Amino acid sequence: MDEFLSKQGMCGLQKRNPHFGGAHTRNCYSYHTLKNEYKYICSYPNNIELVGHALVKFVNDDYPNTMTLLSFGGQYQNEKKHTLIMNYSSIWDGQDIYEEKLSLYQWIPLTDKYNRPVCIGKDENDYNGVRAIIGGSKDHLLFITYPPKNIDVINLKTYQYIARNTLPIGEWIWYHCFVSKTDSGSERAQKNKKNEMLLFCKNIGLEIEYNEHNNKFRFRNIRICSTLRPFNQYAYLRANDIILFFGGHGGTDIGYSKAMHKYSIKENKWMELQQHLPISLGRCVGILNEDNTYVHILGGGNDEHDAISQHIKIHVHEFMKEETEREKQWIVSESRIQDGEREMEDIKRIKKNLKGMGQGFQIRKLK
Repeated sequence: MDEFLSKQGMCGLQKRNPHFGGAHTRNCYSYHTLKNEYKYICSYPNNIELVGHALVKFVNDDYPNTMTLLSFGGQYQNEKKHTLIMNYSSIWDGQDIYEEKLSLYQWIPLTDKYNRPVCIGKDENDYNGVRAIIGGSKDHLLFITYPPKNIDVINLKTYQYIARNTLPIGEWIWYHCFVSKTDSGSERAQKNKKNEMLLFCKNIGLEIEYNEHNNKFRFRNIRICSTLRPFNQYAYLRANDIILFFGGHGGTDIGYSKAMHKYSIKENKWMELQQHLPISLGRCVGILNEDNTYVHILGGGNDEHDAISQHIKIHVHEFMKEETEREKQWIVSESRIQDGEREMEDIKRIKKNLKGMGQGFQIRKLK
């Protein structure tokens, strides 16, 4: 039953039951973290292309015992986009759940309150490797980041675009890390209506702030450690104040990675962990179970296999231990690299200032 563990699969989580849909299979499964068992849920329609799509969950206010999964993206530029929803209630309870006006366990087209079809993304958008987050003071906003350098905001109550912006970056984003800095519906977000997010892709690191009052963005650069910079397509997740990165792809010259990294949001510090994945892996998915005790790394591919049926389970304590001697040496080495980068930036700044002073001198001399 593990055929869902495929390259570029995506997942959502309800209590102890994450659910999955992949790129090389249209089947979706639920995995029970305590029973260590899988159950088939449903399949995507045959006409839907699933490569690098996004899957997010949000609570249906009308049906508190269910949740809604939203699936979209996965298509390149000038390809028709899909936007589907599935209403889900745990299939592990042993009870037949019936909601008169709610269709469960099937992917259906998204429609608005007037029953008109809703499509997230335009044909000219490149949604292969898209990433999305549910946020907002009332969990009513969908933040979407996609190639080459785009961020959009959609109101999930009206399905209207309310903000668009271009990320202030030099390189493209693609199969990147995109997470919220705080838990969904946090008291802080509800109070000040500011949404804080983090984005990482190769050598790009951004802190993104979105203000609901004026629909404006603010951006701040974040340094990425040298050993993670070659990579994207890693599994990632946020566990409280820590973001964890697993594997990744560094292009044809480097290939896939076994490395695991962690980033402390509060301390703005990186570390490559001594422990590695058992195999090189990329385009995989990382999730945290409900009680924050185990990380699950699912699916993916590597240089030897385009799609791997892989499920790796790691206790969270493994990421919270004191640094080993090897990890301490990595921190010292990375600190030296960072000092060298600062010196280079200082030299560039001084040269730029001197060049400006020289131009000013020539102008005054001509006068």
